Amino acid sequence: MKKFDAVQLIFQPLLQQKGDSVWQPQREKGLAFAPTNIALCKYWGKRDEELNLPMTSSLSVALPEKGSMTHLSLHNKNEDVVVLNGEALSPDSQFVKRIKAYLDLFRQENTWHLLIDIQLNIPVAAGVASSACGFASLISALNDMFVWQLSMRDLSLLARLGSGSAARSLWTGFVEWHAGVQSDGMDSYAEPLKMEWSDLYMGILLVTREEKSISSREAMQRTIDSSVLYANWPRKVARDMVIFRQALQAKNFSLLAGTAESNALTMHATMLSCWPPICYFMPETIAAMQRVWQLRRDGLELYFTQDAGPNLKLIFTGKNKDKVVEAFPDLDVVKLFVE
Repeated sequence: MKKFDAVQLIFQPLLQQKGDSVWQPQREKGLAFAPTNIALCKYWGKRDEELNLPMTSSLSVALPEKGSMTHLSLHNKNEDVVVLNGEALSPDSQFVKRIKAYLDLFRQENTWHLLIDIQLNIPVAAGVASSACGFASLISALNDMFVWQLSMRDLSLLARLGSGSAARSLWTGFVEWHAGVQSDGMDSYAEPLKMEWSDLYMGILLVTREEKSISSREAMQRTIDSSVLYANWPRKVARDMVIFRQALQAKNFSLLAGTAESNALTMHATMLSCWPPICYFMPETIAAMQRVWQLRRDGLELYFTQDAGPNLKLIFTGKNKDKVVEAFPDLDVVKLFVE
C-alpha cells in the first residue's frame, strides 16, 4: 500500500460526509505546536518502509516545552515555501522535499500551496527528534486549517506517514506507539498513557548542534540489512516494554531509567555491528557516558538515553537536580510533567 492510499483510507469517513471539499483549506491560516518526544524504548527498524510501520512497539516521554510551532498560510505562488527559524530554505533541500511530498498526499492536482513557517527550539537532525515534532505539528496545523476535526488516533496515523516517531509527538507525558500487525498500518498508532510523574526530569546534553552524519532512515535500513545482532532486537524490546510498564506502575525510577539506558545502548550496539559500521558516538559522548557511570557508582541516581545522534539525554529526579547540574553545568534541564 502507498501513502496516498493510506490517506484515502483514513479520510474515507470524512469524504463520505463532506466530499472533495475536505481537500480544500477552510481557513487562510493554520497553527499548531507539537512537543518533541524522547524514546525510552526505541523505535529502530521498519517492517514497511513506505508506510513507516515499525518492527516493534515503542515508548516515549515528551519534553513539554521543547518542540515545533508551525504556522501555515495560503501562498499565491505555484510552489510551497518553507521557513525554518526565520530562514527561507532552498527548494532543493531534503527537508523541503520531504515536506512537499507530504503535502502532496492531501493535494488534488496541486490546487493550493502554502507558506510553512516552522519555529524549532531544539537542534535540527541532531538526534533530538526534530522531524518527529515537526511532522506532528504540521499535520495538526493542517487539521486546523482544513477544519478536518480528525481524532487524535487519525492524526497519529497521518503523522507517522511523515516521520515514524511523529506518531508519538501529539501528546505530552508518556506515549506508547503500537507496532500493529496489519499491512495497511491502520493499527499502528500512538496513544498517551494515563499517568504522571511529577518529580521526573530530563536534561539535554548537547555534544554538537551539527546535523548527524547519517540519517535515521538510512541507518535503520543498514542495521536491518547487515547487523548480525538485529535478530535479537525485537526480543529485547518485548522484554523491555514489560519492564517499563512495571516501572511506571510502581514509579520505580531506577528500573525505568536503567531500562531506558540499557535499551539505548543495545540499539547502538546493533548499529556498531553493521557493515559499514554506524557509530554516532563522539569522544565527548563517551566522556559524558563515563561521567554518568562514575557518578552512579558514587551513589547518584543518574541515567542516560541516546537516540540516533551524538547527544545524550540525562534522566534524573528532582531531589538530585542540583547535583546533576553541578556535574553538567551546560545541561538544558526539562521538567517532564508541568504542574
